[in-house]
Amino acid sequence: MDRRLFLQGTTALALAGVWTGGAQAATPEDARLRALLDAFWEEDLDAWPQTATTFGVDVGKRAAQRSRLDDLSSAGRARWIAAYKTRLARLATIDPAKLSPMGRTDLEVADYAYRQGVDGGERFPFGETAGYAPYSPYVLSQLAGAYQGVPDFLDSVHPVKTASDAEAYLARLAAFAGALDANTADFRKDAARGVLAPDFVLDATLAQLRQLRAPAPEASGLTTSLTRRAAEAKIAGDWGRRAAAIVGGEVYPALDRQIAAVEALRPQARPEPGIWKIPDGEAFYAGALAFQTTTRLTPEQAHDLGLRQVAELEAQMDLLLKAEGLTQGAVGARMAELAKRPDQLYPNTDAGRAELLKALNVQTDAMRGKMPRAFRTLPKTPVEIVRVPPEIEAGAPNGYATPPSLDGARPGRFYINLKDTAEWPKFSLPTLTYHEAIPGHQWEGAISRASTEIPLLRQVALNFSAYAEGWALYAEQLADELGAYDGDPVGRLGYLQSLQFRAVRVVVDTGMHAKRWSRAQATDYMVEKTGYARSRVQREIDRYAVWPGQACAYKIGHTEWVRLREEAKARAGAKFDLKTFHDVLLRGASPLVVLERTVQETIPG
Repeated sequence: MDRRLFLQGTTALALAGVWTGGAQAATPEDARLRALLDAFWEEDLDAWPQTATTFGVDVGKRAAQRSRLDDLSSAGRARWIAAYKTRLARLATIDPAKLSPMGRTDLEVADYAYRQGVDGGERFPFGETAGYAPYSPYVLSQLAGAYQGVPDFLDSVHPVKTASDAEAYLARLAAFAGALDANTADFRKDAARGVLAPDFVLDATLAQLRQLRAPAPEASGLTTSLTRRAAEAKIAGDWGRRAAAIVGGEVYPALDRQIAAVEALRPQARPEPGIWKIPDGEAFYAGALAFQTTTRLTPEQAHDLGLRQVAELEAQMDLLLKAEGLTQGAVGARMAELAKRPDQLYPNTDAGRAELLKALNVQTDAMRGKMPRAFRTLPKTPVEIVRVPPEIEAGAPNGYATPPSLDGARPGRFYINLKDTAEWPKFSLPTLTYHEAIPGHQWEGAISRASTEIPLLRQVALNFSAYAEGWALYAEQLADELGAYDGDPVGRLGYLQSLQFRAVRVVVDTGMHAKRWSRAQATDYMVEKTGYARSRVQREIDRYAVWPGQACAYKIGHTEWVRLREEAKARAGAKFDLKTFHDVLLRGASPLVVLERTVQETIPG
C-alpha cells in the first residue's frame, strides 16, 4: 500500500475536538457490526506490513511487520479479492433493520467498498495490487511498481531510531528484490493478455528504473538513507557496507531483470493513451469511472459536464484578466502570460525552493486561524509541507499527501513537486495549500478522526476519491468564502484556474479513455484551457493515462459537495448553520450516494 491508496491517514484518536452533536444510540446489532469492522482492520494490518508501519502500529504483536514488505504479486492480488468476498459474506449476517442510522452508514460504506473491489477485481484480473486497485491497470508505469514506491517508503516512512529498526530496514531492502521480480513476472503475464502501458509511459518507466540503478551500490539512495539516519540516531554498526552488499548483490540484479523485461516489450507498446485499447477496455473505463467518482455518470455524461464547467469558469477568469490589463488572446494564453511575470516567480534554485516552501507554511498557518468561523471541531494536528524527493520528481504527481502516524509522532505531510519552480507561479500556491492542507485533505481527515462514532476501519482504510478530492476542492472554495482572496484579484485568478484545471481533467480523461483522444490532443487542450506550463501538463496527462477515471473524481466530487450544501441551505432556510453542515465530516468518508443521505440526516430541514 502507498500514498495513492484509499487510505486517508490518521493520528492518535484523542485528537482535540469531539462531535458536539452527541452520539447516535447504539444497538446490539451496531455492536456486532463494529466488532466485525474492527476485525477487518486488524486483518488489514496483518496483510499489509507497510500499512502497519505507515500508521506506527508495527510494534508489540506486530513487531515482525517492520521487516516485511507488502505482497504486490498477482497471487497477493487474488488473496485480497478472496478476502473481500469473505468480508461481504460476513457483512451479510448483519440485519440493517436493527442498526442505528450511523450503523447503517457503516454497513453501506463497507459493503460498497468491498463489492466494488470484488466486482472489478474478478472481471479484470490484471494490474496493480495496491494503488487504485482494481482499476489501476498497469503493474509497471512511471507511477506504479515496487521500484517506484519502495525506495520512497523506506526513506520517508520506515523508522531508523534503533538498531532493530536498522536491521528491519536491511530485511526490507532484501525483500525489495523479490518484490521487483514479482512485478516483472506479472508485467510479462499482463502484456501477454494485451495489457501494456502506452509507449511513452514505458519510456518514462525505463528512465526512472535506470536512474535508480545508476549509482554505485554504496552511493545509492537505498544505502545512504540508512547510513545517514543511523548516524543521526547514533546507532553503531556497519550499516553502509551491509546495505550496499544487498543493493549490489540482490536489488540491482532484480532491477536489471526488470529493465530487460521492459526493454523487450517496449516495441509492442502503442502510443494511444486510452484504456479503450486493452481487451474489454470500454467496460474497464466505465467501471473505473464509477469506482473513482462513486456515481452512475456515464463517460459521455461526465465529458459533457466537464465541458460545461470549463466554459463557465473561463468566463469568470476572462473578466478578472481584463481587469488586470490582459485583454488579448485565449484565457489560457493570458494566464500563461501572467505566470511569467517576474513578480510571480520563485528562482529555480534551492534557495528559491526554500522560499516557496516557507510561503506555503505561512499560508497554512494563516488559514488555520480562520477555521473557528466555519468549524466546531478544531484539530491541532500539525502539517508539514515538503518537497517531492528529487530522485522521483520527474515522474511523480505535482502534489500528494501522506498520513500522520497513529501515535502522532510523524505529522501529516503534503509533498509538492518542485522540479521546476516556474510551474508554480505565486498566484497558484495559496489554493494549493488550502486543497492539500487546511481546510483540505489534512483538515478533513483530522476531523473525521475526532469522531468517537466512526470505526477505525472507516477512519483510516475506507476512503473514496470523489469524497476526499471533492472536499479538497470545496475547501478551496471555502477559503475564498472566508476571505482568502479579499483584495487579491490575482490570487483569485489562481483559485479559479485551479477549479478550471479540475474541470479540464474531466474533459481530457474521458476524452482519452472514451473518445480516443491522442496524447497530444489531450495535452494541447489542457495547455490551451489552463495556461499551465506544457511540462507540468504533460506529467498530468501521463498520470491520467495510467490511472483511468481518477482525475474525474475531483470536480465531480466538488460539484456534489456544493450541490448538497445548497440543498441543505434551501431546506433549513434562516436556520442553516455552516458549522453544522461541516459536522458531516464526523460521519466519515463515504461514496457520494451515501453522503447525500448523511447530509439530509444532519440537516433535515
